[in-house]
Amino acid sequence: MKVIILAGGLGTRISEESHLRPKPMIEIGERPILWHILKGFSAFGFNEFIICCGYKGYVIKEYIADYYLHGSDVTFDFTDGGRTIVHSNMSEPWKVTVVDTGLNTQTGGRLKRIAPYVNGERFMLTYGDGVSNIDLNALLKQHEGSGSTVTLTAIQPSGRYGVLDLDEDKNCVIGFREKAKEDSNWINAGFMVMEPEIFEYLDGDGCILEREPLERLSADRKLGVYRHRGFWKCMDTQRDKVALEALWNNGDAPWKVWE
Repeated sequence: MKVIILAGGLGTRISEESHLRPKPMIEIGERPILWHILKGFSAFGFNEFIICCGYKGYVIKEYIADYYLHGSDVTFDFTDGGRTIVHSNMSEPWKVTVVDTGLNTQTGGRLKRIAPYVNGERFMLTYGDGVSNIDLNALLKQHEGSGSTVTLTAIQPSGRYGVLDLDEDKNCVIGFREKAKEDSNWINAGFMVMEPEIFEYLDGDGCILEREPLERLSADRKLGVYRHRGFWKCMDTQRDKVALEALWNNGDAPWKVWE
């Protein structure tokens, strides 16, 4: 099954890094977050990827093209016509298609553009800036028996700020506590399974997948949900990057589901 990765946005909220490279190429533990996403899907047996590029997409193309070169020992033999010998130290069962889906194209438009690569088959979709320890096989199994056109993963994010317990009658604070996940609403975490019928809901480069298409599917009762209560984090800001890197460097990265 193919996995579509939306990786073309401008990444303006993490501009400290994204002015140099696209957000999916920002590194966590000296590896782009895109690599972490690929490794996560591959751990569940999903090894065919279509990456929807836009902003600085050439950086992603060059990284994929030189993947083995960057991770291997290399001999440059100038005595034999400039021969290059790559002593491969790594092996990945991946097939990666990198597609330029436009600089200003919205998420639904990017998905619409890669329809020919899907070949009318069921596929998965995620964003190029989020990591999780979601059980992808369980997500797929739920989708297969649901009759939904799309099944999306929902999570309850932990609050960034503490919570005040108030006595409304006396207008006073009666306690402090950390905001629990149970205090939060469910949000879309990406990691979706889609049937090819989704393309009937998409229209043009300006189409925002999370707006009209998913809203119409919801109204048609064709939008399923898989509730994930484990780890999930989106690298939206520099603060998020620092937090993810700390987990990785401490050997405590929950999204590392591969050996």
